[in-house]
Amino acid sequence: MPFVTTPELLHMRVLRNLLWIDCSGALLAAAVMVACSGWLSRLYLLPAELLVGMGAVNAAYGTFSLSLALRNPRPRSLLLLLVIANASWAGLCGIAAVVAATSASAFGVAHLVFEGLYVGGLAVLEWSNREVLLDPTTVVHATSTT
Repeated sequence: MPFVTTPELLHMRVLRNLLWIDCSGALLAAAVMVACSGWLSRLYLLPAELLVGMGAVNAAYGTFSLSLALRNPRPRSLLLLLVIANASWAGLCGIAAVVAATSASAFGVAHLVFEGLYVGGLAVLEWSNREVLLDPTTVVHATSTT
């Protein structure tokens, strides 16, 4: 019998792996920001030091997120800290986008806006699905609304 999936099962699989998605994205972003900081600085019209700093924050955050992804079960306090970190970084990206709007290129501002939206979205998903993330082996049953 072939493997069959439903949208609900796919959704649950994504949720259970959300921390892996989170840490992978942060670590990839860190590597790209640091490795390409000179080129991105010219494209974004932002200081290379700012981009390297953002890469360092992404590396620290990604490492923390990875440490949570490897745990089972996960401590509630550390998951809460992860959500707060995501929400804080989203806010900082928004502030940076506003401050840089007059000097950065459209690419630079877009990067800041989209990074803020991405990590803000992660914060919302991680908080609203915290019970699944705390113990990913827990089976959550879907309820019908009809």
